[in-house]
Amino acid sequence: MILGITPARAGSKGIPDKNIKMVAGKPLIAWTIEKALRSRLIDKYVVSTEDGHIAAMSKSFGAAVLDRPSALATDSIPTIDVLRHAVAEIPCDIVVLIQATSPVRHEGLIDECIKDFLDNGYDSLATGFICTYVKYGDNSLRRQEIPGFFYDDGNVYVIKADLIKNGDRYGKKIGNKVISRAENVEIDDTFDLWVADMILREKKWPR
Repeated sequence: MILGITPARAGSKGIPDKNIKMVAGKPLIAWTIEKALRSRLIDKYVVSTEDGHIAAMSKSFGAAVLDRPSALATDSIPTIDVLRHAVAEIPCDIVVLIQATSPVRHEGLIDECIKDFLDNGYDSLATGFICTYVKYGDNSLRRQEIPGFFYDDGNVYVIKADLIKNGDRYGKKIGNKVISRAENVEIDDTFDLWVADMILREKKWPR
């Protein structure tokens, strides 16, 4: 069984009520819920939250809600603990973590990630981009010569549930899926929120 999950706690310090802020005409979390519910490969999808307002809004957009203990909803709790709670409550084989703070996704991205994960026998897979940032003063190469490294962008993760039960998000065989720059947007502050709003208002963006 493939479980899709979107963690959405209240209490964000950087942007108060971040998960339900209006972005391009919808609450932020709605962009993720709508794409998750259109997946053909996810068997069950839930929003994990401790907050009644987020729960009600999630349900209004068609999502099931997994009640999260308040002890797992502080800013010091790592995501792996939230996922462990989910797999303990909902038996599954594979977990697809779809974060509300990465609202830009082309149609079918979630299923593309799941298919890549299954076809290649990965333990985990993440979306992201090739990062070529280097600390100033530590590099003598031209930008085009920097090899870079894969950096996960927070958009989609696919993980074996057995790994999560053991507190592991990665496993040994890790898959990387490079996606468009528009989809790399991850909302941490108000500038990111503005960027996401601009992108989501466009009918298309370069891929």
